[in-house]
Amino acid sequence: MNKYQYKVKGVDYEVEIAEVEGNIAKVNVNGIPFEIELQKPINAAKHPTMNNPKVQPPQPAPAKPVQAPVQQPQPAKPAAPAGAGVALKAPLPGTITDVRVQLGQQVGIGETVLVLEAMKMQNNIEAEAAGQVTSILVKPGDTVMEGSVLITIG
Repeated sequence: MNKYQYKVKGVDYEVEIAEVEGNIAKVNVNGIPFEIELQKPINAAKHPTMNNPKVQPPQPAPAKPVQAPVQQPQPAKPAAPAGAGVALKAPLPGTITDVRVQLGQQVGIGETVLVLEAMKMQNNIEAEAAGQVTSILVKPGDTVMEGSVLITIG
């Protein structure tokens, strides 16, 4: 398995490639599993995972149709697109001291999602909507201004 660190619009992502078969890749993004379809298959000779002697390259099935969908159990609720949903904004300027949720986590209204220190007081910031955390735009130690978007819930 290969692990990569990415930063998109100030948000850190840890991407782990678990398996690649043709144009389907099984990856984990910040610990959440995804199955993604690549625009074109990766050349096995160029992909480090495929060169690992412990990992066998996929063998083509002679009678299997190319466009056959992979049957996977579907989640009860489809994942919301990254950043989609209700934006939770900072009520006052301060410093983020704790982020208590993870990307993709389900939260309920009133659940504490992070802690903001302002004027030497710890302020619990609570979810204003129920749903799935679609983006986390801050991390502990970040200084934010009033009205800054902290988290989105879809």
